[in-house]
Amino acid sequence: MDQAERFISSSMNVGDEELDRSLRPKIIDDYVGQEKVKANLKVFIESCKKRGDALDHVLLYGPPGLGKTTLSHIIANELGVQIKMTSGPALERAGDLAAILTNLEEKDVLFIDEIHALNRSVEEKLYSAMEDFAFDIVIGKGPGARAMRINLPKFTLIGATTRIGNLTGPFRDRFGVICRLEMYQPKELAIIINRSAKILGVNIDEDAALELAGRSRGTPRIANRLLKRVRDFAEIYNNGHITLDVTKNAMRLLDIDELGLDVVDRKYLEVIAVKFMGGPVGLDTIAAAINENATTIEDVVEPYLLQLGYIARTPRGRVCMKDAYLHLGLEYPGDKQ
Repeated sequence: MDQAERFISSSMNVGDEELDRSLRPKIIDDYVGQEKVKANLKVFIESCKKRGDALDHVLLYGPPGLGKTTLSHIIANELGVQIKMTSGPALERAGDLAAILTNLEEKDVLFIDEIHALNRSVEEKLYSAMEDFAFDIVIGKGPGARAMRINLPKFTLIGATTRIGNLTGPFRDRFGVICRLEMYQPKELAIIINRSAKILGVNIDEDAALELAGRSRGTPRIANRLLKRVRDFAEIYNNGHITLDVTKNAMRLLDIDELGLDVVDRKYLEVIAVKFMGGPVGLDTIAAAINENATTIEDVVEPYLLQLGYIARTPRGRVCMKDAYLHLGLEYPGDKQ
């Protein structure tokens, strides 16, 4: 199954960008969850505003769909400055970076998503920009080439990554503020769902919001996506009013169970539990058995199952745990002994 077809994928799907924009909070007090991160950022923002200085460079990391882009917009809004957005893969050459940096105003925010995917030559050019607010370029070639330094306005770089381990030490050390975003609790997601429903003009019952929250895999992006889909069912079957029954029926038809697992997740667990008797089994073997890409399995399917304690990664391969057998309604092999 393509990731764009998975409702419970935390990756950005078609239509998510427009949805995220419409539901995105504008100020830090409206941002639900991540209390520790919010409290620290409030202090740093107020402090730099009092000094009249640019905010230190910020690195936001954590699983996809937790609100890193939203938080970067809020930081820029709280600082009262413009935000310029790009992504690591888009900055292929040093010239691409120079074009963006030279168009920044004093204290502006530059947001780079997927910053771990930056080209190494571009990353090295960022070092002087981050530390000295200067950009070094070489004009000409051969013996006649000369170095030239362009002074930049003081700016704040906000980097977002799902893979902080892929950042080099020198690059990571240049960020003054490093924040880890955690998975959300169902109560927090229910608040987000209720807020989004109000913005979308949808009437939703409290128990329905909690039901949706429990199936959202701890991720606001998935919660908002599921709300949009359940809204469609409510429009057809219940005059636009989302009740618990409408929500459960929609989830059944979308094949998303009470923990937010879909067909791909269950097929993955069943292959290990039944075909390979609980494992251990190699990732490539599983990928071939369920006809999925190994990278997709590792980055998208497995993180949530690991968090639930349904699987374990061992040196010999993947192993299915007892809770996964219980969830699938299968007898755990260890209980037979």
